[in-house]
Amino acid sequence: MQMTIFDVLYPKYIISKPIRLIELFAGIGSQAMALRELGADFEHYRAIEIDKPAMAAYNAIHGTAFKPADITKVKGKYLGITEKEKYSYIMTYSFPCQDLSPAGKRKGMAKGAKTRSGLLWEVERLLNETTELPDILLMENVPDVANRKNISQFHDWQDFLAAKGYKNYVRMMNAADYGVAQNRNRCFMASLLGDFSYSFPEPIALGKTIADYLEEKVSEKYYINTEAARLLVEKYKEKQANKQARKANKTNINEAGHLEKGTGKHQSNKVYGTDGTARTLTAHDGTDPMRIIL
Repeated sequence: MQMTIFDVLYPKYIISKPIRLIELFAGIGSQAMALRELGADFEHYRAIEIDKPAMAAYNAIHGTAFKPADITKVKGKYLGITEKEKYSYIMTYSFPCQDLSPAGKRKGMAKGAKTRSGLLWEVERLLNETTELPDILLMENVPDVANRKNISQFHDWQDFLAAKGYKNYVRMMNAADYGVAQNRNRCFMASLLGDFSYSFPEPIALGKTIADYLEEKVSEKYYINTEAARLLVEKYKEKQANKQARKANKTNINEAGHLEKGTGKHQSNKVYGTDGTARTLTAHDGTDPMRIIL
Protein backbone atom coordinates (compact mmCIF):
# COMPACT_ATOMS: atom_id res chain seq x y z
CA MET A 1 0.00 0.00 0.00
CA GLN A 2 1.38 3.38 -0.99
CA MET A 3 1.59 5.87 1.86
CA THR A 4 1.22 9.63 1.56
CA ILE A 5 2.32 12.47 3.80
CA PHE A 6 -1.29 12.69 5.02
CA ASP A 7 -1.03 9.21 6.55
CA VAL A 8 1.74 10.57 8.79
CA LEU A 9 0.31 14.00 9.53
CA TYR A 10 -3.34 13.12 10.08
CA PRO A 11 -5.22 10.31 11.85
CA LYS A 12 -7.46 7.92 9.93
CA TYR A 13 -11.12 8.92 9.88
CA ILE A 14 -13.28 6.45 11.79
CA ILE A 15 -17.09 6.46 11.66
CA SER A 16 -18.32 5.61 15.15
CA LYS A 17 -21.87 6.98 15.02
CA PRO A 18 -25.00 6.01 13.04
CA ILE A 19 -24.94 7.43 9.53
CA ARG A 20 -27.49 9.74 8.03
CA LEU A 21 -27.12 9.33 4.27
CA ILE A 22 -27.84 12.26 1.94
CA GLU A 23 -27.86 11.31 -1.75
CA LEU A 24 -27.85 14.13 -4.29
CA PHE A 25 -28.54 12.97 -7.87
CA ALA A 26 -29.68 9.81 -6.10
CA GLY A 27 -30.67 7.70 -9.10
CA ILE A 28 -31.78 4.31 -7.78
CA GLY A 29 -29.60 4.60 -4.69
CA SER A 30 -26.44 2.69 -5.59
CA GLN A 31 -24.52 4.43 -2.80
CA ALA A 32 -27.14 3.27 -0.31
CA MET A 33 -26.81 -0.24 -1.72
CA ALA A 34 -23.08 -0.13 -1.06
CA LEU A 35 -23.61 0.88 2.57
CA ARG A 36 -26.20 -1.87 2.94
CA GLU A 37 -23.78 -4.47 1.54
CA LEU A 38 -21.11 -3.25 3.95
CA GLY A 39 -23.50 -3.73 6.86
CA ALA A 40 -23.26 -0.06 7.82
CA ASP A 41 -25.59 1.43 10.43
CA PHE A 42 -27.32 4.06 8.30
CA GLU A 43 -30.66 5.62 7.46
CA HIS A 44 -31.95 6.96 4.15
CA TYR A 45 -32.04 10.54 5.38
CA ARG A 46 -32.39 12.58 2.18
CA ALA A 47 -32.58 11.59 -1.49
CA ILE A 48 -32.75 14.26 -4.19
CA GLU A 49 -33.54 13.01 -7.71
CA ILE A 50 -35.52 14.80 -10.42
CA ASP A 51 -36.23 11.73 -12.60
CA LYS A 52 -39.61 10.25 -11.61
CA PRO A 53 -38.96 6.64 -12.75
CA ALA A 54 -35.58 6.63 -11.00
CA MET A 55 -37.16 7.94 -7.80
CA ALA A 56 -39.91 5.34 -8.03
CA ALA A 57 -37.26 2.64 -8.45
CA TYR A 58 -35.33 4.02 -5.48
CA ASN A 59 -38.41 3.83 -3.26
CA ALA A 60 -39.28 0.31 -4.47
CA ILE A 61 -35.74 -0.94 -3.83
CA HIS A 62 -35.17 0.71 -0.46
CA GLY A 63 -38.68 0.82 1.01
CA THR A 64 -38.69 4.63 1.19
CA ALA A 65 -41.20 7.28 0.14
CA PHE A 66 -39.15 10.14 -1.28
CA LYS A 67 -40.70 12.54 -3.79
CA PRO A 68 -38.90 13.58 -6.99
CA ALA A 69 -37.07 16.86 -6.44
CA ASP A 70 -35.23 19.37 -8.62
CA ILE A 71 -31.88 20.15 -6.97
CA THR A 72 -32.00 23.71 -8.29
CA LYS A 73 -35.13 24.28 -6.17
CA VAL A 74 -33.79 22.67 -2.97
CA LYS A 75 -32.48 24.92 -0.18
CA GLY A 76 -29.56 24.18 2.10
CA LYS A 77 -31.76 23.86 5.18
CA TYR A 78 -33.44 20.82 3.59
CA LEU A 79 -30.25 18.84 4.14
CA GLY A 80 -31.23 18.85 7.80
CA ILE A 81 -27.74 18.50 9.25
CA THR A 82 -28.34 18.61 13.01
CA GLU A 83 -27.31 16.69 16.14
CA LYS A 84 -23.86 15.98 14.79
CA GLU A 85 -22.85 14.73 18.20
CA LYS A 86 -25.22 11.79 17.58
CA TYR A 87 -24.89 11.20 13.83
CA SER A 88 -22.30 11.08 11.07
CA TYR A 89 -23.48 12.67 7.82
CA ILE A 90 -22.37 11.27 4.48
CA MET A 91 -23.42 13.17 1.36
CA THR A 92 -22.96 11.68 -2.10
CA TYR A 93 -23.15 13.67 -5.31
CA SER A 94 -22.68 11.68 -8.50
CA PHE A 95 -23.68 14.61 -10.67
CA PRO A 96 -24.70 14.10 -14.34
CA CYS A 97 -21.91 12.97 -16.66
CA GLN A 98 -23.61 13.62 -20.02
CA ASP A 99 -21.61 16.77 -20.74
CA LEU A 100 -18.31 15.17 -19.69
CA SER A 101 -18.51 11.70 -21.23
CA PRO A 102 -17.13 10.89 -24.70
CA ALA A 103 -20.62 9.50 -25.42
CA GLY A 104 -22.04 13.04 -25.12
CA LYS A 105 -21.36 16.42 -26.71
CA ARG A 106 -18.74 17.38 -24.09
CA LYS A 107 -20.22 20.75 -23.21
CA GLY A 108 -18.36 20.61 -19.90
CA MET A 109 -19.23 21.58 -16.34
CA ALA A 110 -18.23 25.23 -16.15
CA LYS A 111 -20.07 27.31 -13.58
CA GLY A 112 -22.85 29.33 -15.19
CA ALA A 113 -22.79 27.36 -18.44
CA LYS A 114 -26.14 25.74 -17.57
CA THR A 115 -25.08 22.28 -18.69
CA ARG A 116 -26.34 19.13 -16.99
CA SER A 117 -22.86 18.39 -15.67
CA GLY A 118 -22.70 21.98 -14.46
CA LEU A 119 -25.27 21.00 -11.81
CA LEU A 120 -22.19 20.24 -9.72
CA TRP A 121 -22.26 23.90 -8.70
CA GLU A 122 -25.69 23.44 -7.13
CA VAL A 123 -23.82 21.34 -4.56
CA GLU A 124 -21.61 24.36 -3.89
CA ARG A 125 -24.72 26.47 -3.33
CA LEU A 126 -26.23 23.95 -0.92
CA LEU A 127 -23.03 23.74 1.11
CA ASN A 128 -22.92 27.54 1.29
CA GLU A 129 -26.54 27.65 2.45
CA THR A 130 -26.15 25.27 5.38
CA THR A 131 -24.46 26.14 8.68
CA GLU A 132 -23.47 22.57 9.54
CA LEU A 133 -21.57 20.59 6.92
CA PRO A 134 -21.63 16.85 6.12
CA ASP A 135 -18.75 14.92 7.68
CA ILE A 136 -17.97 13.09 4.45
CA LEU A 137 -18.59 13.94 0.79
CA LEU A 138 -18.35 11.20 -1.85
CA MET A 139 -18.12 11.94 -5.58
CA GLU A 140 -18.14 9.46 -8.46
CA ASN A 141 -18.04 10.40 -12.14
CA VAL A 142 -16.49 9.53 -15.49
CA PRO A 143 -12.69 9.94 -15.80
CA ASP A 144 -13.28 12.94 -18.08
CA VAL A 145 -14.19 15.02 -15.03
CA ALA A 146 -10.43 15.45 -14.72
CA ASN A 147 -9.39 15.59 -18.39
CA ARG A 148 -7.66 18.55 -20.02
CA LYS A 149 -10.91 20.37 -20.79
CA ASN A 150 -12.46 19.99 -17.34
CA ILE A 151 -9.47 19.86 -14.99
CA SER A 152 -9.56 23.60 -14.25
CA GLN A 153 -13.17 23.37 -13.04
CA PHE A 154 -12.37 20.20 -11.11
CA HIS A 155 -9.52 22.01 -9.35
CA ASP A 156 -11.83 24.95 -8.62
CA TRP A 157 -14.25 22.51 -7.01
CA GLN A 158 -11.53 20.96 -4.87
CA ASP A 159 -10.32 24.42 -3.84
CA PHE A 160 -13.85 25.33 -2.75
CA LEU A 161 -14.11 22.20 -0.61
CA ALA A 162 -10.67 22.83 0.89
CA ALA A 163 -11.79 26.34 1.86
CA LYS A 164 -14.75 24.74 3.62
CA GLY A 165 -12.40 22.61 5.67
CA TYR A 166 -12.37 19.36 3.67
CA LYS A 167 -9.36 17.20 2.83
CA ASN A 168 -9.82 15.77 -0.67
CA TYR A 169 -8.60 12.38 -1.86
CA VAL A 170 -8.93 11.46 -5.56
CA ARG A 171 -8.31 8.23 -7.44
CA MET A 172 -9.22 6.72 -10.82
CA MET A 173 -10.60 3.24 -10.12
CA ASN A 174 -11.68 0.44 -12.45
CA ALA A 175 -14.48 -1.94 -11.48
CA ALA A 176 -12.42 -4.81 -12.89
CA ASP A 177 -9.84 -4.17 -10.16
CA TYR A 178 -12.43 -4.79 -7.46
CA GLY A 179 -14.02 -8.10 -8.38
CA VAL A 180 -16.50 -7.00 -11.09
CA ALA A 181 -16.16 -8.36 -14.62
CA GLN A 182 -16.60 -5.02 -16.32
CA ASN A 183 -13.98 -2.65 -17.65
CA ARG A 184 -15.53 0.44 -16.04
CA ASN A 185 -13.10 3.19 -15.12
CA ARG A 186 -14.37 6.00 -12.89
CA CYS A 187 -13.05 8.96 -10.91
CA PHE A 188 -13.76 8.91 -7.17
CA MET A 189 -13.17 11.65 -4.63
CA ALA A 190 -13.60 11.34 -0.87
CA SER A 191 -13.67 14.63 1.04
CA LEU A 192 -13.32 14.50 4.83
CA LEU A 193 -14.27 17.42 7.03
CA GLY A 194 -11.24 18.14 9.21
CA ASP A 195 -7.64 16.99 9.33
CA PHE A 196 -8.00 13.29 8.58
CA SER A 197 -6.26 10.89 6.22
CA TYR A 198 -7.90 8.42 3.88
CA SER A 199 -6.65 5.55 1.70
CA PHE A 200 -8.63 4.02 -1.15
CA PRO A 201 -8.91 0.22 -1.15
CA GLU A 202 -6.18 -1.63 -3.02
CA PRO A 203 -7.04 -3.66 -6.17
CA ILE A 204 -7.84 -7.35 -5.91
CA ALA A 205 -7.47 -10.14 -8.45
CA LEU A 206 -10.39 -10.55 -10.87
CA GLY A 207 -11.81 -14.06 -10.74
CA LYS A 208 -14.99 -13.61 -12.78
CA THR A 209 -16.15 -13.32 -16.38
CA ILE A 210 -19.51 -12.37 -17.88
CA ALA A 211 -20.57 -16.03 -17.64
CA ASP A 212 -20.65 -15.79 -13.85
CA TYR A 213 -23.54 -13.33 -14.01
CA LEU A 214 -25.77 -15.18 -16.47
CA GLU A 215 -28.96 -16.99 -15.49
CA GLU A 216 -29.13 -20.67 -16.36
CA LYS A 217 -32.71 -20.50 -17.64
CA VAL A 218 -33.70 -17.59 -19.85
CA SER A 219 -36.87 -17.05 -21.87
CA GLU A 220 -36.55 -17.73 -25.60
CA LYS A 221 -37.73 -14.18 -26.32
CA TYR A 222 -34.31 -12.89 -25.28
CA TYR A 223 -32.41 -15.01 -27.81
CA ILE A 224 -31.31 -13.80 -31.25
CA ASN A 225 -32.87 -16.39 -33.58
CA THR A 226 -31.73 -15.24 -36.99
CA GLU A 227 -29.47 -16.70 -39.64
CA ALA A 228 -27.03 -13.85 -39.06
CA ALA A 229 -26.88 -14.76 -35.40
CA ARG A 230 -26.33 -18.46 -36.22
CA LEU A 231 -23.43 -17.61 -38.51
CA LEU A 232 -22.01 -15.33 -35.88
CA VAL A 233 -22.09 -18.13 -33.29
CA GLU A 234 -20.43 -20.55 -35.72
CA LYS A 235 -17.72 -18.02 -36.46
CA TYR A 236 -17.18 -17.47 -32.76
CA LYS A 237 -16.93 -21.21 -32.05
CA GLU A 238 -14.41 -21.57 -34.87
CA LYS A 239 -12.46 -18.69 -33.40
CA GLN A 240 -12.41 -20.42 -30.04
CA ALA A 241 -11.43 -23.76 -31.60
CA ASN A 242 -8.43 -22.14 -33.23
CA LYS A 243 -7.44 -20.80 -29.81
CA GLN A 244 -6.60 -17.35 -31.10
CA ALA A 245 -4.55 -15.45 -28.59
CA ARG A 246 -6.33 -13.06 -26.33
CA LYS A 247 -5.05 -10.89 -23.55
CA ALA A 248 -5.87 -12.57 -20.23
CA ASN A 249 -6.32 -9.46 -18.14
CA LYS A 250 -9.01 -7.07 -16.97
CA THR A 251 -9.40 -5.51 -20.43
CA ASN A 252 -10.26 -8.89 -22.03
CA ILE A 253 -13.39 -7.60 -23.76
CA ASN A 254 -14.23 -10.51 -26.03
CA GLU A 255 -15.97 -9.08 -29.09
CA ALA A 256 -17.38 -11.90 -31.21
CA GLY A 257 -18.78 -9.82 -34.06
CA HIS A 258 -21.74 -7.63 -34.94
CA LEU A 259 -25.25 -7.88 -36.34
CA GLU A 260 -26.09 -6.21 -39.64
CA LYS A 261 -28.88 -3.76 -38.76
CA GLY A 262 -28.17 -0.92 -41.13
CA THR A 263 -26.27 1.13 -38.56
CA GLY A 264 -22.84 -0.40 -39.06
CA LYS A 265 -20.65 -1.42 -36.15
CA HIS A 266 -22.44 0.69 -33.56
CA GLN A 267 -22.09 -0.61 -30.00
CA SER A 268 -25.75 -1.61 -29.88
CA ASN A 269 -25.13 -4.08 -32.74
CA LYS A 270 -22.06 -5.76 -31.26
CA VAL A 271 -22.06 -9.19 -29.68
CA TYR A 272 -19.67 -10.32 -26.92
CA GLY A 273 -18.47 -13.68 -25.63
CA THR A 274 -19.08 -14.67 -22.03
CA ASP A 275 -15.46 -15.68 -21.36
CA GLY A 276 -14.30 -12.07 -21.06
CA THR A 277 -15.25 -8.89 -19.22
CA ALA A 278 -18.12 -6.57 -20.08
CA ARG A 279 -17.49 -3.19 -21.57
CA THR A 280 -18.99 0.04 -20.28
CA LEU A 281 -22.21 0.78 -22.14
CA THR A 282 -22.56 4.23 -23.61
CA ALA A 283 -25.85 6.12 -23.79
CA HIS A 284 -28.62 4.56 -25.87
CA ASP A 285 -32.40 4.57 -26.10
CA GLY A 286 -32.87 1.55 -23.86
CA THR A 287 -33.90 -0.82 -26.68
CA ASP A 288 -30.51 -2.40 -27.37
CA PRO A 289 -28.96 -4.14 -24.34
CA MET A 290 -25.53 -5.70 -24.56
CA ARG A 291 -25.77 -8.94 -26.52
CA ILE A 292 -23.76 -11.94 -25.43
CA ILE A 293 -23.21 -15.48 -26.66
CA LEU A 294 -21.84 -18.54 -24.92
